[in-house]
Amino acid sequence: MENSFEDLIATYIENKVGISEHFLSPTLANNLKQNLITLNEQSLLLEAGVGNSEKVSYDGAIRSDSIYWLDKKHNNAFENEFFTQIEAFIIYLNQSCYAGITGYEFHYSLYESGDFYLKHLDQFKNNPSRKYSMISYLNSNWQESDGGELLIHQANNNQKIAPTQGKTVFFKSDELVHEVLVTQNTRMSITGWLKSD
Repeated sequence: MENSFEDLIATYIENKVGISEHFLSPTLANNLKQNLITLNEQSLLLEAGVGNSEKVSYDGAIRSDSIYWLDKKHNNAFENEFFTQIEAFIIYLNQSCYAGITGYEFHYSLYESGDFYLKHLDQFKNNPSRKYSMISYLNSNWQESDGGELLIHQANNNQKIAPTQGKTVFFKSDELVHEVLVTQNTRMSITGWLKSD
């Protein structure tokens, strides 16, 4: 587990975008994916908005995915296993980088064919608590023709990241503008933020 943590931190230090190809084990990724599929079949996902609870809007011209917030109150074994890994990473990050992270929030994200999310920053103007963004992908057998890449905009170094299963991406929430390119296939992830309140 610590190897994947170090992968995230080392690649983040190198170019402001941390990537671990195997942050999620194949078993955990498959279990989380099946959980998301079941939630979607039960019509429990909601239209994703833009903004936070104090100022939220819904605009399908900006983003068109659906979400479901993870919560320990659900007492879902696979979500709890994911939380355990995130909490271990936070301890590792705080000890090695003095990051000062005190909390987190995560949701499932589902993009159907044709869905996208235009350029944005993850930190709210009226609330700076989100410090780092993390995205863990749940897509096995993803092909280049499926699209749906995460495109991170940096000066002279735009980075296009395929949403392949088990991969996790990590970057500062207030620093990097990014977008999700149009997907041609069902695209699943867990997206969230490490916070300092």
